[in-house]
Amino acid sequence: MAAAETLAFQAETKELLRLMIHSLYTEKDIFLRELISNASDALDRLRFESLTNNELLEGNDKFEIRIEVNKEDRTLTISDSGIGMSREEVVANIGTIAKSGTGELRRRLQEKGSAADVADLIGQFGVGFYSAFMVADKVKLTTRRAGSTEAIEWESEGSGTYSIRDTDKRDRGTSITLYLRPADHDNGIEDYTDDWRITSVVKKHSDFIAYPVILKKEIKEKDQETRWEDSTLNSMKPIWKRSPSEVTAEEYTEFYKHVSHDWTEPLKTIHFRAEGTFEYEALLYIPSKAPWDLYYVGSEMGLRLFARRVMIMEKCEDLLPHYLRFMRGVVDASDLPLNISRQRLQQDHHISRIRKRLTGKVLDTFKDLHDKESDKYLTLWTEFGRAIKEGVGADYDNRDKIVPLLLFASSNDPEKLTSVKDYVERMKSGQEQILYMTGESRVMIENSPHIEAAKAKGYEVLYMMDPVDELVLQHFTEFESKKLKSVGKGEIELGTEEEKQEAQKELKSKEEEFRPLIEFLQTKLADHVKQVRLSSRLTTSPACLVVDEHEYSPMLERALKKSGAGEAPEHKRVMELNPKHPLIERMKRRQAASADDSLLNNAAEVLLGLSLLAEGSELPDAARFNRATTEMLGQVM
Repeated sequence: MAAAETLAFQAETKELLRLMIHSLYTEKDIFLRELISNASDALDRLRFESLTNNELLEGNDKFEIRIEVNKEDRTLTISDSGIGMSREEVVANIGTIAKSGTGELRRRLQEKGSAADVADLIGQFGVGFYSAFMVADKVKLTTRRAGSTEAIEWESEGSGTYSIRDTDKRDRGTSITLYLRPADHDNGIEDYTDDWRITSVVKKHSDFIAYPVILKKEIKEKDQETRWEDSTLNSMKPIWKRSPSEVTAEEYTEFYKHVSHDWTEPLKTIHFRAEGTFEYEALLYIPSKAPWDLYYVGSEMGLRLFARRVMIMEKCEDLLPHYLRFMRGVVDASDLPLNISRQRLQQDHHISRIRKRLTGKVLDTFKDLHDKESDKYLTLWTEFGRAIKEGVGADYDNRDKIVPLLLFASSNDPEKLTSVKDYVERMKSGQEQILYMTGESRVMIENSPHIEAAKAKGYEVLYMMDPVDELVLQHFTEFESKKLKSVGKGEIELGTEEEKQEAQKELKSKEEEFRPLIEFLQTKLADHVKQVRLSSRLTTSPACLVVDEHEYSPMLERALKKSGAGEAPEHKRVMELNPKHPLIERMKRRQAASADDSLLNNAAEVLLGLSLLAEGSELPDAARFNRATTEMLGQVM
């Protein structure tokens, strides 16, 4: 046998192994589910690849998973006749965690800290192979990729290193041998050399696997002679082919964990059969937790696509729109060709029909949760709300279904989110617009000068704090004939018609009185503001900056800068003054007394800086602002 090469696990894998070995997670049975699930995936891949390359079968068309125990040596071996792995694949899949996930896993490991939370991380990062170390002191993997003559043996005690060597293996596929720890019932480690225990675990967690899971059982005859007998432990009937009335909640949950590699329970299950000219079965799940890479560019997601029980695509992104990429499950269509290419799949009219029906079914389920199970819907929104919002711009056909599902914070309640429909029902008599404000946080928006008048007059304001809200607003402009109106854009008039006319009349009467100050500020701040005007928007602040109705909001400008998506356009603001504020009143008097007053120049700089800080923007010249503030304080103290 060739000499072994010893390699070190990457840091994240080493930490995961440490947590796994010392795990407090009590349901250690699930290691078998994870290994059988991986074996099933390997069989799926071989079955699909052999459709176009029959030589991969090597004359053996058996697709099966075998379990063997050795009571004397306390070993448990799980073997499959699947696709197998090359040396490079072993190192990539077993020795490391995908590079795209390493930084995130490190962060989550630091956050979790406790070994009790290890199950959460395993499920989210799809590294269930390592669960074997919960029950084994050593794990040995032998594999040969279908179509190759090279076999590889991988071995580790989970101590930070692993060895890898060339070996011999007659049959394709992978065998994993666990050198089991002694049974320890107090710590959840059962005797996994016991046939009854293995049978019960497979029945509970893997009964739906589409391939036979065969246990080689030792049978003792009456004359004390021993013989070995193959026993198939699972029913093999795909769960999605069964009637929903025949499937228990536990079976749905176990299949979800198999198909998603998530160890948490799903939030909701959607199971139906479409009949007619084009038939298919669909079993979909809404997860209860978002995957760590939900918003990562390039992350691969999608439903499993089957044709007559043969998986033809593991992650089919064409079955649901991108904003529903977090959904998990399978679709089995009778009329799809087994060897369909991804390009042909995108053009297949059957797929477009499935996509339309699935999308409608999912959105209807969201609505049912929203209307009837508010706690579950809040969980859905907390985990996936940002993704669902993407649908407002991306899915024109279903926009009217998506908008009522949106939830926002608002000035109405410091704790509860609100739908736009509920907002409209609470609108004041005569109110014609849905008021909103964008900003990075609730605190920033609540302390913004822009919402002072709305708060003073008792108008509710929606708080849009997610960067994606800015994109939503490009497509979501009205609801039930009520236009959306930003309190930070353009001019705003609140109150009854009589109150609006009175406010306009009052401002007009003060325009002449404040004209010299307005012209002074317009000239002094010309590099930063395009207009200075009086406003009834403010009640306690001296001034604020607003943009025109169709310009980017300050929040969107900042988001574009931060994303590095090219040069974000910067618009000069309109400065609005509160003529009733003591500072503005004093500035008016000083300007009338002396247009060259140095204190007035400093006051103008400070007024601009304070207005920029209030909207969350950076100062154009922090040193200049500090100097003006210091000089101004020195003059008035």
